[in-house]
Amino acid sequence: MSGDHPEQTPAPEDMRYRDPWYDALASGWGEGDAGGAPTAQVPAARRQERPGGSPDAAADVYLEVQRSAAFQEVRSRYRRFVVPGSAVFFAWYVGYVVTATTAPGLMARPVAGAVNVGMVAGVGQFLTTFLFTWAYARHARLRRDRAALELRWDTQELTRGVRGGAS
Repeated sequence: MSGDHPEQTPAPEDMRYRDPWYDALASGWGEGDAGGAPTAQVPAARRQERPGGSPDAAADVYLEVQRSAAFQEVRSRYRRFVVPGSAVFFAWYVGYVVTATTAPGLMARPVAGAVNVGMVAGVGQFLTTFLFTWAYARHARLRRDRAALELRWDTQELTRGVRGGAS
């Protein structure tokens, strides 16, 4: 390309990924300072030694959060939507397949012109897939996302405390 010049290429420190949800605990790990030298190695996930704490201290934090009433409520809300929704969706799918194989006369019954019951039910499968996806996303946004985000931040604060202060 004629308009590209090598001197216009941004420096590596200007090309950092800018994500507002970026994990605050991981910020700076493996990223260079202004001089380009790495600031720290990413610690091994299962063998972290924490100042003033045992190697299992972070695991204890996650277990504590998992046992909390707030976490159980988020999981309960998830299950109350997903289990019945999946059962209804699966029953509708099995019903369509069983009807198509056991009652071909019913599925061949014309609805309008060349469109028959089987075609309408097949398009209905696609529509219910999109409807279920929309309903799931709406339910997550209205009933679980805020509580889950609060749990995430609480967990990060607790693990930051276990690690010995702010990173």
